[in-house]
Amino acid sequence: MHMDKYENGFLWLSGIMLGAFAISVLISVAGLNIHLPGESGQIDPAAVDADPDFGNPGLRQIRPGVYEAYLTLGDWQYSPAKIEIPVGSQVTFYLTSKDVIHGFKVFDTNINVMVIPGQISQVQHTFNQPGTYQFYCHEYCGALHHTMTGQVVVTGAK
Repeated sequence: MHMDKYENGFLWLSGIMLGAFAISVLISVAGLNIHLPGESGQIDPAAVDADPDFGNPGLRQIRPGVYEAYLTLGDWQYSPAKIEIPVGSQVTFYLTSKDVIHGFKVFDTNINVMVIPGQISQVQHTFNQPGTYQFYCHEYCGALHHTMTGQVVVTGAK
């Protein structure tokens, strides 16, 4: 079968571009340790307060420098709205919503996750620089959406 030289060129160019995109995804996942936030489980939105972890939301130290933060979102607020950790800490956030879809975006980090009622969202980050990292809801959730903010305070010097 005969192909026009331009058609053949575009087929080769498309194949090279697909290969380059695949390589960049592999480098992102394996080399740069970039992962998508994911669903960690299911929870009944009406029973969030009865859950052993989400019923008492907050920060828990797993071992030195490694933490888990359980946050509940609802009624236009985060609970807790402030988390304080030492610099260099790795934090795994577990989030769930009690009412509607909310968001969790932490400024100056790659944390950006949608929090859906009935699901437990999980995202991990290591805070290597001291400072105050504001977080906010980036999914419109109602009349007081603009008040839904909080902060991660990273203390100490590296």
